[in-house]
Amino acid sequence: MTQHTAICFGEILWDVLPTGTEPGGAPMNVAYHLNQLKISAGLISKKGNDRDGEQLVHFLDEHHVDTTLIQTDPEHATGKVIATPGDNYEMQYDIVFPVAWDFIDATEPAKEKVAAAELLIFGSLAVRNEHSRNALFELLPLAKTKVLDINLRPPHFKQETIEALLKEATILKLNENEMELICGWYAFTGPLKEQAAALGKRYAINDIVVTRGAEGAVCFSDGRFYEHPGFQVKVVDTVGSGDAFLAGFLSQLQKKADTAAILEFACKLGAFVATQKGACPEYDSASVFV
Repeated sequence: MTQHTAICFGEILWDVLPTGTEPGGAPMNVAYHLNQLKISAGLISKKGNDRDGEQLVHFLDEHHVDTTLIQTDPEHATGKVIATPGDNYEMQYDIVFPVAWDFIDATEPAKEKVAAAELLIFGSLAVRNEHSRNALFELLPLAKTKVLDINLRPPHFKQETIEALLKEATILKLNENEMELICGWYAFTGPLKEQAAALGKRYAINDIVVTRGAEGAVCFSDGRFYEHPGFQVKVVDTVGSGDAFLAGFLSQLQKKADTAAILEFACKLGAFVATQKGACPEYDSASVFV
């Protein structure tokens, strides 16, 4: 059995964009970009027994993402998200429910690969349904480093579920709006630095990364606060840019780069993807992105 540095758990789907239909789903996007960056990643998910599912697997196979842990649901269709642009280039999402990835199982091969990997990467959207939620919580005790990529899409989350995920997280990635919402639950006020420190202390999370769109990102790590202003680029769409950011961050973390360099590389990759159509554009990992 092939051993991977990272295993991503969660949704695979088609993003139906104004410009066309593209492969998507945050865990799939992260796995795609990790592999582009020469970090071996596999994917635990579920597709429908349909052409949409077959095409997703074909796309992933072409880009060397391990698809052996992608299950097939005989009853539910492959996932779709209808994306439309809103204000400030931010996308609005209609996430179809229920679909195949709402019914992921914690299979024995999945458990073996999670236990062998350095990273388990998961989000909050994938656990909107009890079946996949139970599967993730069966896998979490096996993981070495647990990377929580918050993805709060109303009405697809509940506070108690997010809190349960936060208790498990080793590394937390979220955006400014999600940070504001979660800190509001605990009346954590003040500058972002203070909010990150308070949230990290409450849940014993050592590394908290907050993306800020065109304003770059910040990182609270080992009690220190790092900030990068981001890169000014011509935006095509922002779909998947946060996922690329996370993959860039984790790839450099695995290479043991210093935190400032990690944050700069992650911002650079996220900005590059925002200049491209869809979440998984073709690129050479050795190139300068922006």
